Amino acid sequence: MSELAHIDTDRVISKILERYPKEPSSLISVLQDFQEECHYLPREILDRAGEALGTSRARVYHVATFFKAFSLVPRGKHIISICRGTACHVKGAEKIDNILRAELGVDDGQTTRDGLFTVQSVRCLGCCSLAPVIMIGRKAYGDLKANSIHKILDHYRSEGEGL
Repeated sequence: MSELAHIDTDRVISKILERYPKEPSSLISVLQDFQEECHYLPREILDRAGEALGTSRARVYHVATFFKAFSLVPRGKHIISICRGTACHVKGAEKIDNILRAELGVDDGQTTRDGLFTVQSVRCLGCCSLAPVIMIGRKAYGDLKANSIHKILDHYRSEGEGL
């Protein structure tokens, strides 16, 4: 039935939809909550959201594909954003990027097999004074050294939370 076999999709959909008025203006907020809960937006959820909010399938898919924050493919529980801005580049972001990707066994935009991490390059995180920097979820990790990547990842692996 569901693309999300490990999640009670009906419960998730009901729980999220009850928070918002059943009108098209709620679409972005509803999709943000679905993305947070499921780590991506499967077709079943997009279709049900559109029906519940009284908006067309075309409008729902337009919004879901327009904003980079939304993903139509499964993403990891933790999104790791690697800053590729000038300050980070100068301070060794490429080395940090290579170490991170080697440890996780993924390339840009990919998700680890265990579904825990998705890695993505970004142009700038706005933390230039912390260069080189990565962000996991909403937490920035700066002034990174090669030996700090393993410690950071291990913490998320063992506890699922930030340092």
